[in-house]
Amino acid sequence: MNQLVRTIEIAVYHCANVIRVVFAISIVMAALGWGIRGLAAGPIEDANRAFERGDYATALKVLSALAVRGVAEARYELGYMHYSGAGVPQDYTEAAKWYRLAADQGFAEAQHDLGIMYLNGQGVPQDYVRAHMWLNLAASQIPASKRTERDSAVKARDSVASKMTPEQIAEAQRLAHDWSSKQRQ
Repeated sequence: MNQLVRTIEIAVYHCANVIRVVFAISIVMAALGWGIRGLAAGPIEDANRAFERGDYATALKVLSALAVRGVAEARYELGYMHYSGAGVPQDYTEAAKWYRLAADQGFAEAQHDLGIMYLNGQGVPQDYVRAHMWLNLAASQIPASKRTERDSAVKARDSVASKMTPEQIAEAQRLAHDWSSKQRQ
């Protein structure tokens, strides 16, 4: 019995040391801004880090591979690269293509940006009905916790609505409703 107690005491002592080491490592990681995601980053995070450090070729390569496989966030980020001309020639038509693919998958940020492109006629024909539709969808999907982004979508949607007839607004709302209904199926 004493041997069992001694074995348990040793095990507890070693576990306590392991816990202290893990705790110390987590403090260092937090201080460096790594967090847990820094250790277990996926390809999107890798592409975003490459983009942030100006390594656009790597970001483009990773995002393109993911976008072709249907990853909505990669499609959105690829659209942003084309919209802004970061690492690729600025091409609003190409940006709208990628935003549309991500928006069709329900990616709210892409819906917002595609709505803005329809509002301004960038890469797509200027179309207030489509702009309102996409901005309305974005506003309805951005969570309340992202207040700034949600307010931006609402403000843009309302700005578009001020340029529309009641019939156009009704058409935009119908299109948004139809889109949402298809997504639920």
